[in-house]
Amino acid sequence: MAKQRDSNHNVMIPGRWVERVEELFHVILGVFLLGIAVAALYYSVVRVFETTPFFPTGMIQAINDILFIIIILEILRTVVARYTDGVFQLQNFLIIGVIAAVRHILTVGASMTLASGKSQAEFDRAVIELGISTAIVIGLVFAIFMAKASNNFKAK
Repeated sequence: MAKQRDSNHNVMIPGRWVERVEELFHVILGVFLLGIAVAALYYSVVRVFETTPFFPTGMIQAINDILFIIIILEILRTVVARYTDGVFQLQNFLIIGVIAAVRHILTVGASMTLASGKSQAEFDRAVIELGISTAIVIGLVFAIFMAKASNNFKAK
C-alpha cells in the first residue's frame, strides 16, 4: 500500500515567499512595460517630425506607432490586472490580438498603396496576408463576443 503524505509535511519554500517573489516580478514587469511605452511614445513623436514626406508616409507610420503603444499599454493593463486580481483575463489578450491584427492590416494596406511597381507575386502575397489577418480579426472578435456572453451567462 502506498504511503500517504502527512498534510503537515515540511515545505522547503513557503508559499508566501513564492507569492512575494511573483508580486515583485509583476511590479518589475509593469515598470519595465511602462518605460517601454514612454520610450516608444518619445521615439514616435520624434519620428513623426523627421519623416519625409509627412503625408502619407509619416501619418501611416504615426498610426502604426500609436497602435504599437496601445498594444504595450494593453499588455501593461493585463499585468496589472494579474497582479490585482490574481488571474490573467482572457478578454485583454483577445483585445491585444485584435489590435495587433488591425495594425498588420493597416501596415500591409499602406504598403500596397504606397509601393508602386510591385510584382504580381508580391501583390498576391499581400492580398493573402490581408485575408488571413481579416480572418484573425473576425475570429478574435467572435471570441471576445463569446467570452462576454459567457460572463453574462455566469452572472445570471
